[in-house]
Amino acid sequence: MSNILEIRGLDVRFGGIHAVSNISLDVPEGQIVTLIGANGAGKSTTLRSISGIVKPAGGDILFEGQSLLGKSPDKIVSMGVTMVPEGRKVFPNLSVLENLRIGAYLRKDNISSDLEYVYSLFPRLKERHWQMAGTMSGGEQQMLAVGRALMAKPRVIMMDEPSLGLAPLVVRDIFSIIRKINEDGITVLLVEQNANMALKIAHLGYVLETGTITMTGTGEALLRDERVKEAYLGKQKDK
Repeated sequence: MSNILEIRGLDVRFGGIHAVSNISLDVPEGQIVTLIGANGAGKSTTLRSISGIVKPAGGDILFEGQSLLGKSPDKIVSMGVTMVPEGRKVFPNLSVLENLRIGAYLRKDNISSDLEYVYSLFPRLKERHWQMAGTMSGGEQQMLAVGRALMAKPRVIMMDEPSLGLAPLVVRDIFSIIRKINEDGITVLLVEQNANMALKIAHLGYVLETGTITMTGTGEALLRDERVKEAYLGKQKDK
């Protein structure tokens, strides 16, 4: 299986802070890959570097073998890499439909089939296409943020803490949708503090600690690892 996304020796610094230190990882095409770790481990910084928001101090980021370094965020989106940001960041004074259309702002082709795809994933968005995004619940805004990213027709969708601040039932729905998106052929790179849920759906996982990758393995293997259980899963035991 070929890698659609590769990070090689990525190094990111903010002043005197070494946020990401010489990390390398692979994202195989068609899989769900998750990055887990505590706050400040460098997970979000890694995604922001891939998306062109943060400029690395060293290393390289390759999408289908082509370096993303120096490319603008909108160019990276047009190449097929989108991100659902932490905190959702919907446009509160625009309607659901207007938010979704903004997701497709770089496209010149017909977006109607992709709009229907988003509505099939999130029927509530179709029911409320007229509603101002700022008046929606946190879960509904998260659905909208995912739908907006899908409107760019990505090959890779990155998600930064999609379960943050959501009720358990909504979290389960969001993770079911992530799996469905992946089954429909989109590669997923997931940053998530809910390590249990993330590893259950991930084909491959990486553990980041203070800017360094300390463990890697299949989602299933990391779920069984005693070190992961103790640090991130509340010392859960196999049943």
